[in-house]
Formats: sequence, C-alpha cells, structure tokens
Amino acid sequence: MKRIGEDVAEKLDYTPGTFSVERHIRGKWVCQDCETLVQAPVPAHVIDKGIPTTGLLAQVLVAKYQDHLPLYRQEGIFGRAGLAIPQSTLAQWVGQMGVQLQPLVDALKDELLTFPVLHADETPVAMLDPGAGKTHRAYLWSYSIGAHDPMRAVIYDFADSRAGKHAQDFLGDWRGTLVCDDYAGYKALIAQGVTEAGCMAHARRKFFELQEHGQSQIAAEALERIAALYGIEQDARELKAEARQALRETQAKPLLDDFKTWLLACRGKIPNGSSSAKAIDYTLKRWAALIHYLTDGNVPIDNNWIENQIRPIAIGRKNWLFAGSLRAGKRAAAIMSLIQSARLNGHEPYAYLKDVLTRLPTQPQSRIGELLPHRWGPDSA
Repeated sequence: MKRIGEDVAEKLDYTPGTFSVERHIRGKWVCQDCETLVQAPVPAHVIDKGIPTTGLLAQVLVAKYQDHLPLYRQEGIFGRAGLAIPQSTLAQWVGQMGVQLQPLVDALKDELLTFPVLHADETPVAMLDPGAGKTHRAYLWSYSIGAHDPMRAVIYDFADSRAGKHAQDFLGDWRGTLVCDDYAGYKALIAQGVTEAGCMAHARRKFFELQEHGQSQIAAEALERIAALYGIEQDARELKAEARQALRETQAKPLLDDFKTWLLACRGKIPNGSSSAKAIDYTLKRWAALIHYLTDGNVPIDNNWIENQIRPIAIGRKNWLFAGSLRAGKRAAAIMSLIQSARLNGHEPYAYLKDVLTRLPTQPQSRIGELLPHRWGPDSA
C-alpha cells in the first residue's frame, strides 16, 4: 500500500476543573564552622500563610462577580472536582481579597476624579439586616469616566441608602460635568457647583413607552426627531472633542431648537395629566441639561455608558441575592470595580486578578498605580 495523503479531524474537549497542589520546598543550610542556619524566606502571599494560590483566589472572585455564581454553588462545583471548600471559607477569602484590593480602587478613584466629565448612576441591592431578620434596600452607586475619554474605568460604591450624601461623599471637591438622570440625590451637587448634563435616552424612553402603550402621533414624531440627533452622534463618535462640538453646533443645534418649538406647540394642544403631556413636560423640564452636550465635545448625549456598566450588577444580584452587611457590600464593590474596569480595558479578568494578587504583597505603595487595569498588561510585571 502506498500512502497518498491523510484526513485530519479535530475535536474540542473540556475537562472540568481539577485541583492540584503546589509544593514550595525551602532547603535549610547550616554552616559547620559557625553553626549558622540559613533558609530562604517564605514568599510573600496575599493571604499570609494561606492555603489558596492566587489562581484559586482569582477563580473564586471571577466566578462570583463576573459569572454570578454564589459561593454555595462554587462549593458544590469544587466538591465535584474532589474538594468541597466550605462556603464560610470562600466567604472569608472573598472578604480578605476585598480588603487587599481596596488600595487599588482608592488609587483608581484618585485618577477618576481628575477627569472633567463623569457619569453617575445607582441601582438597588438587597442588604441583610440581621436585627430585623430580613433584608432592606441598599444601593450600589456607579461612577465612570466620560464615554468620550480614552481612559476606561468604573468604580462601584456600596451604600446603605440612596441618599444624595453618598454621591457628595464620593465626589468630594470634584467640580466638573456630571452626566446623570433626574434623581433628586444629585441636586445638592449641582447646587454646589457641579455642572449637570442630562440623558437624552431617558427623554426618549418617555416617548417610547408612550408609543408602546398605543399609537401616538406625538410620540412617533418625537422618536424620529431624537433618532436624527443620535444619527449625528454616530457621525461624531470618532471625531476629536473640538470637531465633535463643531459638528453638533452646525447640525444638532438647529434640530434641537426646532424640537423645542415643536414640543411647546404640542403641549399647548393637549390636556394636563395626559401621558403625552407628562412625556413632553419631562423633556422640557430637563431641557437645559439635555442640550448641555452641545457646548462640550467631551460630554456624551446620554448616560447609557454608565447604565451599561450597571447591567452586570443587575444580573448578578438575581443570583447572589443580597449583601451580608455594609462592610461586605463595600468589599464586593471594590472587587467588582476592578473586574469591570479590567473588562473595559480588554483584559481577561482572571489573568488580571491572578497577576495583581501575586504582585500585590511586594508592590510598593508608591507604584500601586502600575497595577490599575488601564496600565496593566500581561507583560507589565
């Protein structure tokens, strides 16, 4: 027989997670003359004398806060792999990692607050109230750099309420342009000198809901007018700030002026209290904030950028259900901030966290910024 070629078939296989044990052997040496014992020091570890490797710790964090697997489910998964790590132990590891990673989040916050345009939003999260034997509504506040800025970062701040003081405490002396919705909690910031930029997507949503509940000529035309504004933003997306502002001035401003005139004319023809009146009133009340983006090319037309950063939280809370305490919520917020910021910068969160947790124990505080997601890279060590 003579071989005339071959056919090759490839199949993709997967082996469920398996445990392995790393053995760190440190030899002991003694000088026979001076009887001095010499031994290499124990390598620094993010959990002093802890059993888990940084790879295992990173896996637990990513599984919980990116893949939304509660710790009791992870306990079962590890059990099938041969070692059921108790949920209490996993919770302890998560808490310790939240503490260890907090300096990175603090450094990231310091950099975030140097930018002139920020987004803000908040979403409810249940928090356990041990004294009452039930949960109550806490909030995860989210802050990110402007959608048009090259740096990508988001920080989550866990708080026990939706009170505006939490936003004031987080932003401190920062006085830039805040892209936000019409929530009253931001009004104190505006009064203190923060410039408010509105969200056109929120105004659009009012007319969209009106259209969904029945045919509405007003809603249909409003949606068409807003769509034209977004078409201009599509063209402006890749432009620099100055060119983007110039394009808005020549193309968007006339459309907005005409839109307002049309809204006022429609409002005079419909009764108070109607759904159409409410949609128009919301838009007119927010008009100054909604058109602020015309004056600054760094300001986006809406707040969708930060709302997209909250979406993973909304998915996760359906699985992990509630935060055990205010302290636990803050530690979780720190971990989620780094995971989501790593994703925004195109990093695989497991690789990022494993490397950061390995380097963190010996990283000088003066160089902690090197570990932030927007500076980190697989070869940055």
